[in-house]
Amino acid sequence: MLSRTADHLFWMARYVERAENTARMLDVNHQTSLLPQSDKNAEEGWRALLGISELQASYDKAHDKITARSVINFMARDPANSSSIYSCIRRARENARAVRGSLTTEFWETSNATWLELNNILTSKMLERDPTEFFEWVKFRSHLSRGVMIGTMLKDEAFHFARMGTFLERADNTARLLDVKYHGMAELGRLVEPTSVERSDAKAGEQVSSHGDFYYWAAVLRSVSAFEIYRKVYSDLITPARVAELMILRGDMPRSLSACVNEVVINLANVGNDHSHDTERRAGMLRAELEFGRIDDILQTGLHAWLTNFLERVNDLGGRISGNFLAWND
Repeated sequence: MLSRTADHLFWMARYVERAENTARMLDVNHQTSLLPQSDKNAEEGWRALLGISELQASYDKAHDKITARSVINFMARDPANSSSIYSCIRRARENARAVRGSLTTEFWETSNATWLELNNILTSKMLERDPTEFFEWVKFRSHLSRGVMIGTMLKDEAFHFARMGTFLERADNTARLLDVKYHGMAELGRLVEPTSVERSDAKAGEQVSSHGDFYYWAAVLRSVSAFEIYRKVYSDLITPARVAELMILRGDMPRSLSACVNEVVINLANVGNDHSHDTERRAGMLRAELEFGRIDDILQTGLHAWLTNFLERVNDLGGRISGNFLAWND
């Protein structure tokens, strides 16, 4: 496969996933901002969202102060923001058009229809009227795009490059979301940790689930479609340690870091070449650490430090994949 074709497919999938994950982060922030809290804490929540998305500087150039409406508009519909949902869907469609011959008709029509519908929706003022409805639409179109890809495309190199882009982007965004939400609660002094994730300490559980904390963590879980999964796996009160365990180490949870890295390893092996051995080795090492890791060890090290290291390694993998496969030198 030509490197430029692989590059378009890789980034097409990343932009679709980035649009969905931006919608998920905005939705959970919107939902948690409705919980009882001070204006200062609400503002800090939106500021943290800009921070983890690395958009604080860009936002400050365009806005004098932080408000829920201005942050949502900036991250959802602002064409000047290259990471907005609008920009991501536009770029996904542009990349798909560039490799139209490598895609099925069904997939191209899905991508094109999403772009056309987005413009109509933004004109209709759905975002202002009901942000959650808009975010659900973005998630649905992303799900539809992936479903059409899996259901109609040949499982060849084009498919594997797109899947690598999807799961690298998902791992990055899941880690960022967990980092800001976990430590946002810690800064508020409302984070209660059991000494072991296996411990069922009723008092600690009650503290975590009181004064709106249950709704906070429930919103975080729903942001990665994991609330029902949490109930099935743990059948207990929601605790921050178990939320972290589910989102990091559970390989059977579709949006966990472990599941994402495992998919990267599988798809990387299917397109491996003479230059990618070290990249495959690094990806395999990261998968092994997640497969055999323990949440107690991660929390003892410090979740923020661990997630920062994880993001560095995921970004390194993305750079190595680009160097091994996507350089336009063909």
